[in-house]
Amino acid sequence: MTTSPLILLGAQRCGTTAFAYALNLAFHDAGGHFTVNGKVPYLLHRWLSRQDLTDRHLRTDEILHALDRRPPDGAGVDAWRTRVEQSLRTAAREVAEGTAGDDPAALARRILTESNQDLPCWGDKYNEYLLHLPWLGDVLPDARYVMLVRHPLEAARSMLRWTGDRPWVPVSEAAALAKWTAWNAHWLDFAPRVPAERRLVIEYQALCRGEETARLEEFTGMNLRPYLAGLAPRNPAAHADDTLPPETAAVWEALQQAAAPALTTTTPR
Repeated sequence: MTTSPLILLGAQRCGTTAFAYALNLAFHDAGGHFTVNGKVPYLLHRWLSRQDLTDRHLRTDEILHALDRRPPDGAGVDAWRTRVEQSLRTAAREVAEGTAGDDPAALARRILTESNQDLPCWGDKYNEYLLHLPWLGDVLPDARYVMLVRHPLEAARSMLRWTGDRPWVPVSEAAALAKWTAWNAHWLDFAPRVPAERRLVIEYQALCRGEETARLEEFTGMNLRPYLAGLAPRNPAAHADDTLPPETAAVWEALQQAAAPALTTTTPR
């Protein structure tokens, strides 16, 4: 086990939430904390800029409001939420006093570190982290990344079945595939910046079949088998005769190559 944070990445409808709940329980039982949809780094990127520091105004109230609108989840989340608020309030006061420095990434790093202080292990999952990877890399330079990937047609069709108040969900398969492609391409751009020993690409169907458990345990240094045993695919797999737009196919092929040696076929069966 290592104290460097574990960040779970993945596009929407790629199985990250179920995987995050499994990690949450594993980390909780080990005395640490893994947040399901913590999104604090995402909110800090939106609300903590160099101009905010110059103007001495960190909008902690807005960050906390956004955090609570769709609250993070998982075992231990209430204690985590308390630590986050304490760290944010302290940072806001220092920004107002002009003692917080002029580096937003450094202040964001301190807020995240304080929110997980004295824990033997910690991590977080939020799909939108894929959209802010260079900044996340600056804020958490020692982070480890698990990237969960799913066949684009499986993810796209799951998006189209999604219900609830989600105005940003595509309404056509072509648009859903384009969104999958754009989000996953961010990982391919960012991955070369991360040392090989601190990144792991996992394929959704292989994860659900239990074929990735050993690699995940080696990567995290934790016993994950009891927590991953209940994972199962919620929708049918894509088939070999399903065709993809060229750009989507290229991204999927690159992700499969990154997930090797676990994957040996070009499409999940």
